[in-house]
Amino acid sequence: MSIPTLDEVKQTIETYLSTVKENSYVEVAFFGGSFTGLDIQTQKEYLNVVQPYIKEGKVNSIRLSTRPDYISQEILDNLKAYNVQDIELGAQSLDDQVLSFVERGHSFKDVENASKMINSYGFSLGLQMMIGLPLDTIEKSIKTANKIVELKAKTTRIYPTLVIENTPLATLFREKKYIPLSIDEAVVWTKEIYKIFIENNITILRVGLHPSKDILSGKGFIAGPFHVSFREKVITALWRDKFKSLTTNTSKIIVNPKDINYVIGYNSDNKHFIESINPKIIFVQDNKIPINTFQLIQQ
Repeated sequence: MSIPTLDEVKQTIETYLSTVKENSYVEVAFFGGSFTGLDIQTQKEYLNVVQPYIKEGKVNSIRLSTRPDYISQEILDNLKAYNVQDIELGAQSLDDQVLSFVERGHSFKDVENASKMINSYGFSLGLQMMIGLPLDTIEKSIKTANKIVELKAKTTRIYPTLVIENTPLATLFREKKYIPLSIDEAVVWTKEIYKIFIENNITILRVGLHPSKDILSGKGFIAGPFHVSFREKVITALWRDKFKSLTTNTSKIIVNPKDINYVIGYNSDNKHFIESINPKIIFVQDNKIPINTFQLIQQ
């Protein structure tokens, strides 16, 4: 992956702004690498490209991703001066045993220290996590999610681990020293983690890897729980858990219209499950029902 030039950054901003609706909240995001790992002068040059758009009111803020060990007072002072509002750290796991094995180059303490600094400066903290890494377990991933809550993150992203060609993980996989999660396992793990973040008002920005052309074509992708509708499968599973209270006497399920697709579920999985309890159950949509809740009507 090549680093874009300053002109390419400007052109990308111009292209997207031409499609943005009036009064939309617009962010410029520097993703795909560790932005603060660049030398400070290069950081300033990239951030400076965005400043005219912020002054003109065309862009509201800047978001970036980086590593927890690439955070310092100098770096945060610079980001603050250039209207950065959101900093996401690729924490992956907050279990030191997992971090050491995958040679992430940082420890939980590094994540903790960086998070405290970011919060003290008034930035919005994001902590990205990855499930199913070597030595990971569902218990460890749940602990990571709870630590993300404790570190006062505002946002998160949940990525199941995939095996990609030309990586140390690919070698471990071929040597049968690493087995990735199945789709079903990844859904179960993510479902439990999802609940923790929702209960603690942490915004989940993404669930599952972005379906790039290489992933979709199979180029470089070896194994792992990739699915283009992974988030939908997770939310389907969450709603399935909600329906454990259904009985044969249930005649109607009333939900908010915004939830109806998830209530029915990916590939109509929940609909089939509900019909197996009572094939005469009908769905009713009502805007008065709060999102993520439902009401049952008994016969």
